[in-house]
Amino acid sequence: MTRSRSTLLSDFKDFINKGNVVDLAVAVVIGGAFGKVVDAVVSLVMTNMLQPALKAANVASIQSWPAGSVIVALINFLVIAFVVFMIVRAIEAMRRSDEAIAPPDPQAQLASAATRLADALDRRQL
Repeated sequence: MTRSRSTLLSDFKDFINKGNVVDLAVAVVIGGAFGKVVDAVVSLVMTNMLQPALKAANVASIQSWPAGSVIVALINFLVIAFVVFMIVRAIEAMRRSDEAIAPPDPQAQLASAATRLADALDRRQL
């Protein structure tokens, strides 16, 4: 009994220590937090932009239409997709600006200089 329990615990420890299990757990936690950010931005967009537009169009309730739930789901999807697109676009812009600011690699500069020097010596046949 003790041997099977220790084997079970050992196997469980090996399973948990695998990198992909920990990576998945971290991804789920970060995904949940990111989902809350997206929900907050979407509700901000919905309340400030879409509701006044729907009131101006004299649309009392889309849900009561024959295909109203489908239309609401499509609107929600489009708003969520647009918000995620804008967040990803902002993150990519920050990454590009960080890459532009990054100092040049000294080893790459040295290798380039050595290559140019070797090419110049070859041209002069020295």
